[in-house]
Amino acid sequence: MGSRRGRQQHPGAGTGEGSQAPHPGGRGGRVHVAPFPQQAPQRGNQGQGGTAPPQQPRGRTGEDAGRGRARGGRPPQQYPSDGRGAHGDGAGPLGRLAPELRQAMEASSEPPLRASQMLAGPSEPAAQEDPPAELGQGSKQVAVRPESTSVTMSAVPSSSKAIRFPLRPGKGSVGTRCLVKANHFIAQLPDKDLHQYDVSITPEVTSRIVSRAVIKELVNLHRASYLGGRLPAYDGRKSLYTAGPLPFTSKEFQITLLDDDDGSGSQRRQRNFTVVIKFAARADLHRLGMFLAGRHTEAPQEALQVLDIVLRELPSTRYMPFGRSFFSPDLGSRQRLGDGLESWRGFYQSIRPTQMGLSLNIDMSATAFIEPLPVIDYIAQLLSSNIHSRPLSDADRVKIKKALRGVNVEVTHRGNMRRKYRISGLTTQSTRELTFPVDEGGTVKSVVQYFQETYGFAIQHTYLPCLQVGNQKRPNYLPMEVCKIVEGQRYSKRLNQNQIRALLDVTCQRPRDRERDIIQMVKHNAYQDDPYAKEFGINISDRLASVEARILPAPRLKYNETGREKDCLPRVGQWNMLNKKMVNGGKVRSWMCINFARNVQESLVRGFCHELALMCQNSGMDFALEPVLPPLNARPDQVERALKARYHDAMNVLGPQRRELDLLIGILPDNNGSLYGDLKRVCEIDLGIVSQCCCAKQVFKMNKQIHANLALKINVKVGGRNTVLVDALSRRIPLVTDRPTIIFGADVTHPHPGEDSSPSIAAVVASQDWPEVTRYAGLVSAQAHRQELIEDLYKVWQDPQRGTVNGGMIRELLISFKKSTGQKPQRIIFYRDGVSEGQFYQVLLFELQAIRKACASLEANYQPKVTFIVVQKRHHTRLFAHNHNDRNSVDGSGNIIPGKSYKQLTPHIAAIFSTMMLTPCSTSEGTVVDSKICHPTEFDFYLCSHAGIKGTSRPAHYHVLWDENNFTADGLQTLTNNLCYTYARCTRSVSIVPPAYYAHLAAFRARFYMDPETSDSGSATSGPGGRGPPSGSSTSRSTRTPGGAAVRPLPAMKDSMKNVMFYC
Repeated sequence: MGSRRGRQQHPGAGTGEGSQAPHPGGRGGRVHVAPFPQQAPQRGNQGQGGTAPPQQPRGRTGEDAGRGRARGGRPPQQYPSDGRGAHGDGAGPLGRLAPELRQAMEASSEPPLRASQMLAGPSEPAAQEDPPAELGQGSKQVAVRPESTSVTMSAVPSSSKAIRFPLRPGKGSVGTRCLVKANHFIAQLPDKDLHQYDVSITPEVTSRIVSRAVIKELVNLHRASYLGGRLPAYDGRKSLYTAGPLPFTSKEFQITLLDDDDGSGSQRRQRNFTVVIKFAARADLHRLGMFLAGRHTEAPQEALQVLDIVLRELPSTRYMPFGRSFFSPDLGSRQRLGDGLESWRGFYQSIRPTQMGLSLNIDMSATAFIEPLPVIDYIAQLLSSNIHSRPLSDADRVKIKKALRGVNVEVTHRGNMRRKYRISGLTTQSTRELTFPVDEGGTVKSVVQYFQETYGFAIQHTYLPCLQVGNQKRPNYLPMEVCKIVEGQRYSKRLNQNQIRALLDVTCQRPRDRERDIIQMVKHNAYQDDPYAKEFGINISDRLASVEARILPAPRLKYNETGREKDCLPRVGQWNMLNKKMVNGGKVRSWMCINFARNVQESLVRGFCHELALMCQNSGMDFALEPVLPPLNARPDQVERALKARYHDAMNVLGPQRRELDLLIGILPDNNGSLYGDLKRVCEIDLGIVSQCCCAKQVFKMNKQIHANLALKINVKVGGRNTVLVDALSRRIPLVTDRPTIIFGADVTHPHPGEDSSPSIAAVVASQDWPEVTRYAGLVSAQAHRQELIEDLYKVWQDPQRGTVNGGMIRELLISFKKSTGQKPQRIIFYRDGVSEGQFYQVLLFELQAIRKACASLEANYQPKVTFIVVQKRHHTRLFAHNHNDRNSVDGSGNIIPGKSYKQLTPHIAAIFSTMMLTPCSTSEGTVVDSKICHPTEFDFYLCSHAGIKGTSRPAHYHVLWDENNFTADGLQTLTNNLCYTYARCTRSVSIVPPAYYAHLAAFRARFYMDPETSDSGSATSGPGGRGPPSGSSTSRSTRTPGGAAVRPLPAMKDSMKNVMFYC
C-alpha cells in the first residue's frame, strides 16, 4: 500500500479534446496516459499556464521492514536501509545492458526520424547559454547540433563499478537558517579490529531462530575456551563477527539442542548439529573512517554491515525482529485492528554513515499481528458473524483457508501439553464426516470418536471443518475448537481499509509525543549496557542530533488576470481560491450525472450538480450549467450497463450536433467496494470520457470547499491549468526556463503482500508545457511481478509489416512534448520514486541507458543532458522543533514552521544562536536539510515541502544519481520545493515533487484496468485491483517475467483520454 501519502479515496479522472496521432512503435500492451496533440505552443506572460493542487500529501501506511541497502552490483548488503524497500529482485532487464556508451548513444537500426516527421522545430540556440528561440517559429526544420550534445555528454557507466554518484556541489544558502532536531543519535566509531567468519551448520537449518539457538549454545559452552573470551555477533545466516581474532582460523564444533518443553512430561527430543567456523575476512574500519571524513567516496559496506549486526544482536533476543524493526507487546499497549488482528508497537533501528560520522537512526513503528485467540473466536471475528448458528459457505471456507494457511497453532485439549503445529489447509468435509485409518488392516475411526476415546474430549462444533496440519502427503486433522493461535505471528498479508485506519490511529503521533517515545526507547535499550556494543567498542549518544536547516521561501503563484487576485503568495504551505480564477479554465460544454447511491434523493443530486457547475464557472471554467440529460439513478451492481446505456442516450442528443460528451459526474455510496474502479475502467477504457466521482457524504454536506476542490480536479482533467509559478512565466528558474526542459516522474507500484501472480505497474509522466512545467502526460505499463526496473522505458522489436520498430514510454513522451510545445527538450530532469538505496546502481544503469537510447532513436546524436534524482519517502528520518512549546515555531499539528527571531529567546540561548546566525525552529513547508544527517559526500537533501496536517511530517529524501546539468544545491532544492506548490488537486504544497506524485497516481489507477486473472485481488473492496477486458489490439505485446511467463498487457485506453491528466 504504501504509505505514506494520505490519498483521497477517489481521485478523479479526466478527458480532453483533440486526438492523438499514432505513436511510432507504440506498444499495444501499454495504456497511454494523455500525450498531448500537436498544437500551437502556448507561452507565457498572460497568466496562461499552471497546475493545480492536491487533497492531501500521499502517505503510505505500514511498517517499512527496512530492506537491504546494497547498491546494485555492490556486495549484497549495504549499509542499513533507510529508504523505501526493494520491490524486486533486480533480475531481468539488467541482462540486456549494453557495455559501452556508444551503444547507448547510437541511433537505432530504424532510420532516424526526419525533422519534418517529428523533431522539426524552431531554430536551436547557437551556443548552450544562448536564450531560447521564439516559439512562433515552430515550422522550421533544423537538425540537432552535435556540439551541444555529444561533446559534453557523460558516458553511461557500463557497470556499477564504474558509477560514482555526483558529489555534493556545496551546501545551499537560500532561505532562513534555523536549527531542528533529528532522530539520529551519534555513534562513536569503535577502535577495534573486526573479523568476519563463515559459519556452516549441518544438517542445514533454514530457520533463523534455530540457527541463533545453535550459535547461542555454542557461545555459552565455548566462549571462555575455544573462542578466547570473545563475544561474537551473529547475523542468523552464514556470518559471525568478532572484535579481534579468534584463536583459530577454522574449527568444528558439535552442538546439541533440546526441543522446547511441550508440557507433556515426556523426554525432550535432542537434535545434533555440526558447526564449522572459518575465518573469512577483516572489516576495514580505517576505510570507514576515511569515508566518513569525506576523503573516500565509496562506503565500506562490510564494516557498516558488521556494526549494524552488532547493534541488532541484543534486540533480536529481546523482541520480535522483522526487517530492521523490532516489536513486542511490552513496548506499548496492544490495539485491536479488527478481523482477528492487533497492533504491536516497536522501533526501527539502522546505523547510518552521515556527515557527522556514524549515527543510529531510531524511529517508532507499529505493525499488525494475529491475535492469540482460540481458532473458533478468530474465525468468528474474521467472518463478522456467529459461526455457531449456521454452516460455513464455500466463500467462508476460502476466506478462512487463505487467512489461516501457514499460521502456527497450539493444542489445548491435552492439559499442560501445548504441542505446536502449522496449518496447511482445511478439510473439505465437516468434522463429523471425517474418518481416518488407525491400523494397516483398514480399520477406520471418525475424528469425533477418536478424540472422545483418546482424550475424553467431546467435540461440540462437528459441523465445522478440521484444520489440516503437517505435510500434504500425511496430514493430521485437528478440530478447530482444540486449537489456539500461537502469540507473536506477524500478519504480512494485505490489510483492509478499516484495519489500515486503525493502524494509522496507533502510529499517528504528534511530533512532541513521537520525540518523547524515541528518547524513551533509546534509554530503554540502554546501549551503554549492551554487552555486544561494549565488546565491539560502540558508544551511542542518548541525545537527538541538532541539525542546521533552512526555510526556503514559498513561490509566488500566478492566477488569471480576470480574477480579483491575479497572483498569490502561499502562507504555511496553503492558500485558497477565494477571489482567484484558474489561470487556464477548461471547457465542459456537455456533461451528465449518474447516481449510484440509493440514499441520495434526485432533488439533492440536481442541487449538488448545479452548485458544482456554478463553482466551476466562477473559478474560470467554461462550464455549462445544465446537463445534456437529467441525472439518472442506477444500481451499484449494474455500473457497466448503466454507464454504456446512458452514454448512448447522451450521444443520441450530441451526435447530430457533432459534439462529444465532456464529463461524467458519478455519485457513489460511501462504501462502494469495486464500484469506483469499475466506473473508471469503463469510462477510460471503453467509453473514453472523463469522470469525476463524489461520495454520498460529499453530496449531503453541499459546502463550497468540496465544490472548489472538485472544480480543481475537473479543470485539469479536461485540459485546463489551475496555477503556474510566476518565476516560470518570467523565465527565472535556473536550468529550466532558459531552454526547453522536460521534467519526468516515474514510479512502480507492486501487488499487495500475498498476491503472488499480479504484475507490477510502471508509470512515467512528463511535462507537456514549457516554461510553465505544470501539465503532465503519462504512460503506464504492466511488467513482471515485483520488478522495480521500468522495462518499457525504451523498446525495440521486429514487426512483420513495419520491420524494426522503436517505442517505449520515454520516446513517446518526448514526441508528445514536441507536439505540444513545438520544441524538442534540451534538458531532462527525471524524478524517480520508489527506489531503495540497494537498487540505486541497478536502476540508474538500466533506466539512464533507456533514456539515452530513446533520445538517440528520434534523431542521430540527439542527447539532451540528464539529471536523475531518486525520491524517497519510506525512510525513518524525522525532524522536530527545538522548542515544542514555542507557538511561534510550531503549527497547529505540532510540526515545525519558519522560526522566530533569535532576539526573542532568553539572553543566553539568543547569544549562542546569534554567533551561529541560526534560529531555532520546527519543520514546516520549505524546510530543507543538506548537512549533518545527509550523506558524507554525495548530493542529497531532506525537504519537508508540505504543511503538517496530522501526526509527524515525514520529509522527502532526494538523492541525485546523475547530473549532467550541473545543478547547484540551491538550484535543485528551490526547484523541487517550488514544484511542490504546483500539484493540481488542491491548494496546498505537497510532500513529494508532483511528477513523482502523478506517476504514483497513474500507476495506482492502472490496476483498475487489469483483468481479474492477472490480479489476485480482482476487483476486491478497497484495493486497486480492477476488472478490464483484454486488449484486442493486434499490436499488443506481452512483457515476459524472468521465468518466461508472459505478463498480460493492460487494455488500450481511448485516444480521447491521452491528452489530459485523467489520473488526478
